[in-house]
Amino acid sequence: MSTSSQIRQSFLDFFKEKQHTIVPSASLMPQSPGLLFTNAGMNQFVPYFLGTDKPDFSPGRATDTQKCIRAGGKHNDLDDVGYDTYHHTFFEMLGNWSFGDYFKAEAIAWAWELIVERWGFPAERLYATVYRPNKDANDPGEFDQEAYDIWAKLFESKGLDPKVHVVDGNVKDNFWMMGETGPCGPCSELHFDLTPNGDTKGALVNQDSDQCIEIWNLVFIQFNAEADGSFRELPARHVDTGMGFERVVSMIQRTKNFTDFSQRVSNYATDVFAPIFAKLEELSGNKYEDIYPAPGSNPDSHDDALKKAIAFRVVADHIRTLSFSIADGILPGNNGRNYVLRRILRRAVRYGRTLGFTGDKPFLSELVPVLVAEMKSVFPEIETRSKAVIETLDREETSFNETLDRGLAMFEKAATETDSTFPGDVAFKLYDTFGFPIDLTQLLSAERGLKVDMDTFNQLMEHQRDLGRAARSSELVRAAEIATDAVTEFVGFDQDTTTATVTEIHQQDDHCFVITDKTPFFVEMGGQHGDQGTLTKNGTEIAVDFVQQLGQARAHAVAADADLAVGDEVTLAIDPARRRPIEAHHSATHLLHWALHKAVSSDATQQGSLVTRNRLRFDFNSSALTPEQITEIEKLVNGAIESGHSVSWKEVPHTEVQKRDDIMQFFGDKYGDVVRVVQIGGEAQALNGYSMELCGGTHVTNTKDIGLFKIKSEGAISAGVRRIEALCGDAAWSWIQGQLDENTKEERVLRDKVEAINEQLTALEQDTFAVKDFPHIMGGLLVESGFDNINAAFNASLEHLDKLRHTAIEAEKALKKAQVGAAAKQADATISELVEKGGNIVLATEGTPQLLQELLNGLKKRQFGGAGFLIVDDGDKLHLGAFCGDQALAAGHKAGDLIRNLAATAGGKGGGKPDQARGAAPQREKLDELTAAAKEALA
Repeated sequence: MSTSSQIRQSFLDFFKEKQHTIVPSASLMPQSPGLLFTNAGMNQFVPYFLGTDKPDFSPGRATDTQKCIRAGGKHNDLDDVGYDTYHHTFFEMLGNWSFGDYFKAEAIAWAWELIVERWGFPAERLYATVYRPNKDANDPGEFDQEAYDIWAKLFESKGLDPKVHVVDGNVKDNFWMMGETGPCGPCSELHFDLTPNGDTKGALVNQDSDQCIEIWNLVFIQFNAEADGSFRELPARHVDTGMGFERVVSMIQRTKNFTDFSQRVSNYATDVFAPIFAKLEELSGNKYEDIYPAPGSNPDSHDDALKKAIAFRVVADHIRTLSFSIADGILPGNNGRNYVLRRILRRAVRYGRTLGFTGDKPFLSELVPVLVAEMKSVFPEIETRSKAVIETLDREETSFNETLDRGLAMFEKAATETDSTFPGDVAFKLYDTFGFPIDLTQLLSAERGLKVDMDTFNQLMEHQRDLGRAARSSELVRAAEIATDAVTEFVGFDQDTTTATVTEIHQQDDHCFVITDKTPFFVEMGGQHGDQGTLTKNGTEIAVDFVQQLGQARAHAVAADADLAVGDEVTLAIDPARRRPIEAHHSATHLLHWALHKAVSSDATQQGSLVTRNRLRFDFNSSALTPEQITEIEKLVNGAIESGHSVSWKEVPHTEVQKRDDIMQFFGDKYGDVVRVVQIGGEAQALNGYSMELCGGTHVTNTKDIGLFKIKSEGAISAGVRRIEALCGDAAWSWIQGQLDENTKEERVLRDKVEAINEQLTALEQDTFAVKDFPHIMGGLLVESGFDNINAAFNASLEHLDKLRHTAIEAEKALKKAQVGAAAKQADATISELVEKGGNIVLATEGTPQLLQELLNGLKKRQFGGAGFLIVDDGDKLHLGAFCGDQALAAGHKAGDLIRNLAATAGGKGGGKPDQARGAAPQREKLDELTAAAKEALA
């Protein structure tokens, strides 16, 4: 047993012998809405611990190797990566589990058997910790006497003193919690002494020393941490263990199976990372050295070799995090876990610069094949999704490199102008303009011995948030916080009206908030706008301006003086003219998501949406869509609409949905035990590709009710995230009609422009441009019933307009070229005649601005020695030019002065060099006065 693969497999085999079922790793996308990433092996088993679900294997024992990320929230190791031997953002956690089966005695005994008896860890170098609460601090639970006694007997069996080898641990180290709430309990950790002599007697346990490292945590789950801070006993007791795979590999490999403790044990000096380092060495031309900074040392003092060693480790760690996350559908973005991933990618790119990667081309994706080769047998998804991983990495890295150089230049300038504190306003600009995560600026600053002025940075961030909040408009007025235990039943999926009983009334300044026992009113959620309508009491209608969710109750906002009382029987009715278009846009959003997967990629995953009565907005991860892809999406959606598929929904247990990969669900969303699946098309149709999604919104009952679907725009909103704005039904028709009206106006202007240019080209004896009549297609749109034909006709009109724009541009170019040619001929003849006469020149003539320039060019070409003042009247204003040759300059004339002094005569201005200058004057009626003044000046 020497390779990492063999060590991993021996762990799984050991527990398989103990009747454990080997289960696959869960996705890095957590099921719990409170987690950024799957950060421990227990995450996928939470329903078993809570008793809300039962394992489908017997007995209730499992073992696995779980992909984990700790790069945000409570468990965040990001800043330590690269600087020490054992922290990672991505790591594997080997674990064994008991769901109400065995408990402490078996868990501890098997841990000892595997570690000591099978793998051969020297018992004298092992230390076990047990939980001892601080009663003064109101720590939960009691001293774990049971665990202590079991460990004591095991150490005594090897002739070791349990008072030395069993160490008390506090609530921080030995009471395990998944998060602020959830399953938890006391734990015992195994620590291994890696000092050369192995005689520290436990002094380094839990001291953050890389000479005594925790390798296995045995958690005894007995409680559930409640939101109010209390701890509730679980219905059954469970075991949750987690062993750091990379750590145990390093201990075995670097000590040569525990025979040599002279080398520093490092997770990075193992075959887990060696293949990645080898590829990085090949790509960068640098050599990896397993060297580390002294604890607490200033990064600014690190030499080049140490900086490169840190960079090797950061890149190697981060490519694992990035690749496995993307393979599990977590893509870099601007919010939540997506932003954490983007920060990690940018951090890797930044450290890549230390290794010589200049940003000319992406380098991270070149490491992916190495990772695939090493890990595909354990995690097959890294191979099946490798293409998406590579494309995403290339896209993100290319985007960041475009701004990194400019941002670094700004950073360097600011850093050189300060001695101790990096300016917070510059840090904010780097974040806001160049996409630098603040921790990247802090990292760069630390390398130079600087601290970032975070107070100013945070003030500017908050100011930006305030501006954003002020800029966002909403159709709803929000009620102040109202506390209530009431429950309202929502019946609006199938009903527009219902009778209801008023259960509570809450008066506020502007509105009266009426809570009823049931309602058809949808409250704004999941991107869908809420309802408006009426509340009727005894025949009197009262307008409902909006609704708001208050816990499990739904409050209807009506006028503050509404005559209502608790116990009133009322009729609630939504405004169907508002609801129906919203439902159409919502169902179209589901079809759009489906069509994106068909026309673009299954990796084009939703990042946000908005559904109103007038439009839909859909954000998704992707590169820019081509015009052909947009056309295909419209074709697919409109085809589904015209086919008249049914839209249905049903409620099912969330556990059932989790087992299916044909239902789209968004793991960052919070789902209850029962969820609602919205399906477009029958079961057979759905299996053939139509949409099935978890959704709490309202929908049409048949796709024909959506009407025409039209994409209004598609564009980037951030790196790697695109936005589609689209319209349905009447909104789409109105927009198309408006666009056609605008296009017709533009066509008329363009055609008149080209025809005017043609007249000038004809006068200049040049070829003219043919202009075809604009095809007014509204009649065709009305005749053609098919949505695809409507879109095709509309798009054809846009193409024709683009051609007309191109024609106008080319016509302008041709006219300018012709005018220059004509002006050159005219100027040549005029200048020849004037120069032959001798003396200074004053000329006033009609023509174009090009004529003036050609006249000046002609004087220079003939090396005219005198002074010249030229006036060209183009029918709009006077264009002025002055020229001074060698003789004029010697006589004291200067072209710039002539323009400045004479242009004012006709209300103009200008200037230039002594030998040549230009200007303009608007008062054409003073042409004669200006000509006389010029003759006098040059006399």
